[in-house]
Order: sequence, then structure tokens, then C-alpha cells
Amino acid sequence: MTTRRHGLFLAVALLSALLSGGLPKARSAAEPVAFDAKAFEAAQDEGRPILVQISAPWCPICRTQKPIVAALSAEPRFKALAVFTLDFDTQRDLVRRFGAQMQSTLILYKGRTEIARSVGETQPEWIEQLLEKAL
Repeated sequence: MTTRRHGLFLAVALLSALLSGGLPKARSAAEPVAFDAKAFEAAQDEGRPILVQISAPWCPICRTQKPIVAALSAEPRFKALAVFTLDFDTQRDLVRRFGAQMQSTLILYKGRTEIARSVGETQPEWIEQLLEKAL
């Protein structure tokens, strides 16, 4: 399936899930969790792909990103992906540690190496391309 067709499929799936009352629950391996330094370090030590999602509850872009990241991380090809969330407003020290200037920031790691960063992205196919960089 081409990236464009896959993106359209993902968009239709997300819209359908939202209209039916929510997205299916992601597997526990890819489920976003609040940032925990020890779990983050363990994922780095294992060489896993890691997504740090910096968001704020009031941010409309963040609200758009969350179901896209949840749907993608539930896909089998992203089963090793560890997703950590940071609150832009209440976890300022950690936000600074990651060098984020604003909410709606997605930071992708492969082990200890940052390999990509995106700010304000809401296109499912572009977020998908970001995550694919860690595979």
C-alpha cells in the first residue's frame, strides 16, 4: 500500500474510531506512559525505539496528535516502540532537559541517540514517517 493510501486509510480509521466512541486500546508495549527516568533509561539501554511526546492538555495540536500516535503505536511494526509523555506545563525541568521549546513536540530516539524531532505536526502520514525512522 502506498504511503498516501495508507495515510488515507489511517485517517478514515481514526475518524471512525472517534465517531464510535474511541480508539481501540493499544498493546501495553506501545501504550503511552508518563515519563519515568528509569524506564526511559532502560528502554535506551535496550536500544529500543522511543518516542517522547511533549504535550499540554489545552493544546489543540496535542489533542490531534495523541490519537494518531496511539493508532500508529498499536500497529505490529511499532510493537517495540516505547512512548513516554511529558506535560509541557507541569514538567518544565524535563521539557528543558529534552530541549523542547513548545508543546506538540515529538522526539524520536533509537536507543540513546535522538534521530528525529517534529513540532506541531498533525498529518498522520508525516507522523508515521517520523516513527518509521526508528525501525
